[in-house]
Amino acid sequence: MASLLLMTLTGFAFMVVILLAGIGPATPALGLLLNLDGTATAAVALTLLVGTPALTFTGMIGAALAVTLHRGGLLLAVLVLPLSIPVLIFGVAASQAAISGPLSFGTPFSILCALSLVSFVIGPFAAAASLRHGLD
Repeated sequence: MASLLLMTLTGFAFMVVILLAGIGPATPALGLLLNLDGTATAAVALTLLVGTPALTFTGMIGAALAVTLHRGGLLLAVLVLPLSIPVLIFGVAASQAAISGPLSFGTPFSILCALSLVSFVIGPFAAAASLRHGLD
């Protein structure tokens, strides 16, 4: 139970640092550089805000597996990359829909929210189980 709490708190701490240091100040500046209007910049920032937990907790699973296994680096690339590709695809689709307009923003954004929620629920349990198994 302690390792599960530790994994969850570590994931949240990493997300807070990324959101406060990276996404918060960088998105409006990049929106201005890319000549986006305010609505598109806000939609891109919202997409980044929702996609960050999915990538964080997926990477946490891979890092826990890489620490506990001897050849963990290879497993890290084989496991984390296929799990992060859907997050990137739906994040780009939602951002593109917000910027260009003919497609609906809601559908890829909803799938991105679902991916983040699933990784938020499964990530700490899987990472804690991997660390517990590696300690045995």
